[in-house]
Amino acid sequence: MTGLEHLAIIGAGLGAGLLTSTVGVASLLSFPVLIALGIPPVVANVSNTLGLIPGGLGGSLGYRRELREQPRVSRLVVATCAIGAVGGAVLLLALPAGVFEAIVPWLILFTCLLVGAQPWISRWLRSRSTEEHQPRTVMSPATLVFAALTGVYGGYFGAGAGVMMMAVLSLGLDLDLRVVNALKTLALLAGNLVAGLIFVLVADINYTVAGLLAIGSIIGGYTGSHLGRLLPPALLRTLIVLAGLTAAVTML
Repeated sequence: MTGLEHLAIIGAGLGAGLLTSTVGVASLLSFPVLIALGIPPVVANVSNTLGLIPGGLGGSLGYRRELREQPRVSRLVVATCAIGAVGGAVLLLALPAGVFEAIVPWLILFTCLLVGAQPWISRWLRSRSTEEHQPRTVMSPATLVFAALTGVYGGYFGAGAGVMMMAVLSLGLDLDLRVVNALKTLALLAGNLVAGLIFVLVADINYTVAGLLAIGSIIGGYTGSHLGRLLPPALLRTLIVLAGLTAAVTML
């Protein structure tokens, strides 16, 4: 690869890190760049997963104040997404390429709808309840299951996984959106870390690409966490939905 191609990958990592900590569609930026540079899809996918781990780490460090507010939920998010990512990584290596092509864009569109409509859905559910509503700060079994399934998807491919996790956590918990965003960033880190470890052992990785992505993504992830904290909740929710729609339309 040329020097300009190296710079392009670092730039893709920087942008992907920013997206990891804000709207959660990092692979929508970095993966197409790797494909455009002529890297085979599966090699690009596993190298991308490995290279974005520092982005999630930088974002999680930047969000450490929010994560300290919900230590129990943070631990559960890490555990469920890590377990799910193991299954996703195995599926990626075992199944033919493109198995989920037909369903994934529609799944992302559906989760965009849930993220956008979450405030109205939550108010409607509270209005239907006859009991005094108590804020939900503990993950229910259903929330744990859907978080694990999102981890499976994240380990398999990952484009739009952040949007899906935002939908799961927003509907399952009554937390500020900035805290949900922090938990989403931690979830992506856990999933990428576990899948990346599996890929290091058994997959064909372009370590030059992964290293260049890592350089950009750790800076972008940390910077994005501060940006995500400053964005008003309504604007952040709108940006997440728009990013998810873009990912779904691009994949379609």
